[in-house]
Amino acid sequence: MTNSIIKCIKLQKTESGASYGQFLITLTKSGQGITIGNSLRRILLNDLGGLAISSVRISNVKHEFSIIPGVREDILNVLLNLKGIIFKNKKNIKTIQFGRLKEKGPCVITASSFKLPNHIEIINSKHYIMTISESNVVEIEIKIEYGTGYKLALETFSKQNSEFLQIDSIFMPVKKVNFKVENIYNNKFNVKERLFLEIWTNGSITPNFALLSAAKIIINLFFNIFILNESFILKEKRKPFKITQNYSIIPIEQLELSKQTYNKLKTFKINTVYDLLNFPYQNLVRFNIFDTTTIKEIKHTLKKKLNIIL
Repeated sequence: MTNSIIKCIKLQKTESGASYGQFLITLTKSGQGITIGNSLRRILLNDLGGLAISSVRISNVKHEFSIIPGVREDILNVLLNLKGIIFKNKKNIKTIQFGRLKEKGPCVITASSFKLPNHIEIINSKHYIMTISESNVVEIEIKIEYGTGYKLALETFSKQNSEFLQIDSIFMPVKKVNFKVENIYNNKFNVKERLFLEIWTNGSITPNFALLSAAKIIINLFFNIFILNESFILKEKRKPFKITQNYSIIPIEQLELSKQTYNKLKTFKINTVYDLLNFPYQNLVRFNIFDTTTIKEIKHTLKKKLNIIL
C-alpha cells in the first residue's frame, strides 16, 4: 500500500444522532481492494467496543411479566425501549457503571431522565421509555457495561442480584459497513484500484474514529506477530542467559510493576521472572514497544526485588 491515499468524501449526522461516512482509499496494486475492504469491514463490525445496558432494576417488579402501577407500557415494552438508548463513553472507562431514574407522574419519561456518571453521555436523549399516567412514583436503576459484539440474556434474573432483570446487550457502535472496489487505468494500461468504504455508526463514535480504530487493530495484530517472530529468531541466535536460581517459579506479579508495564509483558506471554530475563530487550527498544522509562522500571525493579542486574 505504498503511496496509498485516503479521503473522506462525505460525513452526515441524523437527528437521532446516528452518523454516516464515506471514504475513498486509493491503492497502488490490483487485488488489494477486496483484501483491505473485507478486513476493515470485519474489524469494524466485530472488534470495536461500546456501552450498553446489561440489566435493569425496577422498583416493585418481580418478573418480566409484571405490571408497573400507573404506567401504560408493560415490562417487556419498557425493557425493549431501554435497549434503544445509545451511550457515548467520553473517557473510555470500561468498568461497570450505573444510572438511576426517579420520576413522579403523570409525565413522559425519555432517556434524558436518567442520571448518569459525568463521563457517559446519551446520544438519543429524546428516546422514549414510558409514560406514567397516574401520580405514581417509578424508580429504575440500569447497569451499563462495556463490551464488543453483543451479549444475550441467558437468564432473566441475575444470579448475583435477583432484583435485576437481564436484557440483551448490543455493544457494537458500527451498525453497517459497505465497500466497493473500482479499477483505475492509466495511459500505460497499468491497473490500480480504489476502495470506496461506507460506515454507519449509532452516533457514539464518528465514522472517522471508527475507521482509525479499525486500522490500528489490524496494524497491532500483524505487528505483534512480526515482533514475536523476530523475538524467537533472536532467541535462537544469542547465547542462553545464565541463571543461578530457579526464577521460573516466580510470577511477574511479585515484581509489583506498573499496570502499563505489566500489561505489555503479558502481551508477549512473559509470565515469570525467567521469561523476563530471557526476553530480547533490543527488540522492544528497536520497534518502540517499550520506551526507556519502561526499561528503566524493569531494571530497577529486578535489582531492588531480586538483586538482579541486567
